[in-house]
Amino acid sequence: MNRFDYVRAESVADAVKALAAVPDARALAGGTNLVDLMKYDVAKPSRIVDINRLPLKAIEETPSGGLRIGALVTNSDLAWDPRVVKRYALLASAILAGASPQLRNAATTGGNLLQRTRCYYFYDPSTACNKRVPGSGCSAIGGVNRIHAILGTSDECIAVHPSDMCVALAALDAVVHVEGPGGTRTIPFAEFHRLPANEPERDNTLRTGELIIAVELPAATFGPNHTYLKVRDRLSYAFALVSVAVGLKMSGGTVEEARIALGGVAHKPWRDRAAEESLRGKHADEETFKAFADEVLQQSKGQGQNDFKVELARRTIVRALRQAAAGTPQDQSDKTIR
Repeated sequence: MNRFDYVRAESVADAVKALAAVPDARALAGGTNLVDLMKYDVAKPSRIVDINRLPLKAIEETPSGGLRIGALVTNSDLAWDPRVVKRYALLASAILAGASPQLRNAATTGGNLLQRTRCYYFYDPSTACNKRVPGSGCSAIGGVNRIHAILGTSDECIAVHPSDMCVALAALDAVVHVEGPGGTRTIPFAEFHRLPANEPERDNTLRTGELIIAVELPAATFGPNHTYLKVRDRLSYAFALVSVAVGLKMSGGTVEEARIALGGVAHKPWRDRAAEESLRGKHADEETFKAFADEVLQQSKGQGQNDFKVELARRTIVRALRQAAAGTPQDQSDKTIR
């Protein structure tokens, strides 16, 4: 591990100032991803800014009927908050589907948004990786790519975003609040994470010195018609091969509104709003769900070892829509897929 300066911030302003002063500075909260990256010599920040003393640990009601979640709220506290369980059960389910209880006790809301890919080559400094060293190449293209992306890829990178929580936040139309040298701003969740294009080293749209201070959830628009379905190699702690977050507003057997986000398939949580709009007014049946899955995946492309993900994603989308329409969300306690 490289040597680095350590700064303990006592206020948000202190943290922003310390982050902005050094271009490669990184904020430290739970450290569940950053510390691993530093141990593997993947991340080599010259300054670490400890933000754990900042007043960002509250979950608060908003005037519009939503919730504002502080960046330092742990995954466990968020998943078990009674307001989240009652009004945003999709989010609670996604969090409980991810990581282990020990990691959820340490991992934070802001840190979850900043997770980096679990690509084998990204974690191995002896291999070429455009995300780690821009311009060095992508070893996953033509290499071991079973877990890699099938949507939104580029010739520079085929890595996937690893978060479960972020897939649900994408479906919920969350908003990210940040503070930086230029003041505060809000970022719609759909615009927070990036596709790789020709800059795969940039995971998100944060500017230098900016710090996530909160994530805001709008007022919930669907009740029991939701699910978070995660397919993985083993039922214990594992990242998604494919995951699907669904929220539906139903009128009898007809879909009035649909929000569907996919995980494990792209460099960011994946939503196809045009396809979602095509579900409006449709009867919630197998034919409708299959047509939706085909539309979402029409541009999908496997890389050889992950070709199976295209059909896996199709079947997972259909099953998730079936669960949500029936009001029988996936149970994360036993994880048996119905």
